Amino acid sequence: MNFRPITALTGAEVQGIDVRTVGPASFQQLRKALAHFKVLYIQNQHLDTEQLCTFSRGIGPLIRVPFIQPMEENADVIAVLKEADETNMGVFGGDWHSDFSFLPQPPMASILYSVEVPEAGGDTVWANMAAAYAALPEATKAFLKDRKVIHTGKPYGTTHAPPRKTRFTGSIQMDRNNPDADKETVHPAVCRHPDTGEPMLFVSPTYTTRFSDLSEAQSEPVLNEIYAHSTKPEFTCRHRWQAGTIAMWDNRATMHCAMNDYDGYRRLLFRTTIAGHKPLAH
Repeated sequence: MNFRPITALTGAEVQGIDVRTVGPASFQQLRKALAHFKVLYIQNQHLDTEQLCTFSRGIGPLIRVPFIQPMEENADVIAVLKEADETNMGVFGGDWHSDFSFLPQPPMASILYSVEVPEAGGDTVWANMAAAYAALPEATKAFLKDRKVIHTGKPYGTTHAPPRKTRFTGSIQMDRNNPDADKETVHPAVCRHPDTGEPMLFVSPTYTTRFSDLSEAQSEPVLNEIYAHSTKPEFTCRHRWQAGTIAMWDNRATMHCAMNDYDGYRRLLFRTTIAGHKPLAH
């Protein structure tokens, strides 16, 4: 197994591996590489949903996330599907976010396997939140020290529900306007990676509403500044999907965003989610 870096800071392609035959030593190597590179890509794989789940369990225990309907034939898998005729609407995951950061124990990792991809468009971009924190001005680091932020399930709730014209209303069935999604969860604004010890930002536009000690109006300019900083190109890697590719990312240390630039094409990926723990304060 070899790891070819995608950028200097973020992402690597895993070469020389068939994930259907991976053993314990290789899974340990993959977990270590995931903590280091933050995002891993494995090309030319041939999986059904159960094989995807078997591989995913080698990374960690699977969880079933709220508010998103899974596949009928496999409740551990979400079909991330946008049909060719589902145009002029939002896209699932189309804003920067860390998956389900509003949960008390957010996912440790997420895994996507591409089944059918557009002829053009449909890329996914990841941002390395450890690298972004390291490059923050010292004044901003001082402001964030010991601060906490509020996360809620904004896209699925009522208080911060997105405008209808920006929502994805297609093939992925979501539970929207659910007051349970408005529950506030408090996490450190800067967390410590449990494996590497790195400090990393743990905020995102999709789920973060404010700092716990400030109002939304007071928090907004600071959060927007952090979001703009974190998504600078030098902290990101961008993936052009091919059918049969696995992408997995350290959800604790990244944000990601799906590009909504493939209207008129069908795109289908299968997704699994790996259990995590309560974020650790830096």
